[in-house]
Amino acid sequence: MTERRSPTVRRRRLGYELRRLREKAGLTIDDVAGQMDCSASKISRIETGHSGVTPRDVRKLLDIYEVVGPEGDELVQIARDARQKGWWHPYSTVLTSAFVGLEAEASAIQAYEQQVVPGLLQTAEYARAMMRAARPDIDDDEVERRVHVRMRRQSLLGKEHPVDLWAVLDEAVLSRPVGGDAVMRAQLAALVEAADCPNVTLQVLPFDVGAHAGMDGTFTILSFPNPADPPVVFAENATGGLFIEKSEELRKYEAIFEHIRATALPPEESVSFISELAREPLWKSRSRGTGST
Repeated sequence: MTERRSPTVRRRRLGYELRRLREKAGLTIDDVAGQMDCSASKISRIETGHSGVTPRDVRKLLDIYEVVGPEGDELVQIARDARQKGWWHPYSTVLTSAFVGLEAEASAIQAYEQQVVPGLLQTAEYARAMMRAARPDIDDDEVERRVHVRMRRQSLLGKEHPVDLWAVLDEAVLSRPVGGDAVMRAQLAALVEAADCPNVTLQVLPFDVGAHAGMDGTFTILSFPNPADPPVVFAENATGGLFIEKSEELRKYEAIFEHIRATALPPEESVSFISELAREPLWKSRSRGTGST
């Protein structure tokens, strides 16, 4: 069991439990909103974990659901825990989703990346170059704040109870010299070093496999140590990303990841492939080829 605790995960768990109790009581969101003298949207946001809720309001909801004793006391304590501030709170102006809060308590992360190195494995120079190119609308100060957050996140890989990271990288991730030759070579070397960690597994999905199960886009599956916290999929996009929690959709993404993992090079071959690219990058050979024509 991990000792890492996240208020984001607590808020999500609380919402899940409150929704379960409401449905068990045979009440609709409108029924509860009427008794709480609040909007239905507030109850909905509490149940989806998008809004916090005070311990006092949790007590009121439990009264409506006729829940007493240890079960109710535990939920009130979860509400208190959910109101704590995570380390990332001071950086909320540069974070566009709840992903960091969920990641903070994850026990396992499975990621498929089509374009960039996963944030947990990026060097600061690579992250800086990527952000400047992808977000020309932000200034240097904001870039540095974002890089700082990304580097703080990487402590998850080296804690006493580190997260298990399994990442499958499309060959395109390794073939584009983000930040230039020196920055990208250093990034490739950092990937090889990271793969030595027992909690990090890397695979490369080479171009020559052709069409594959992951062509619809990049995604990350987060799993948690407590059975009360079901897995969640995060599909990233330019405006932040989409969280996917329905069980049938989760199963679909888990199956896609299994297909991608089976299609990719085995971990040992993948690390050798990355090491070779660090010595003889594709962008160098292509540059020489272009210059000779």
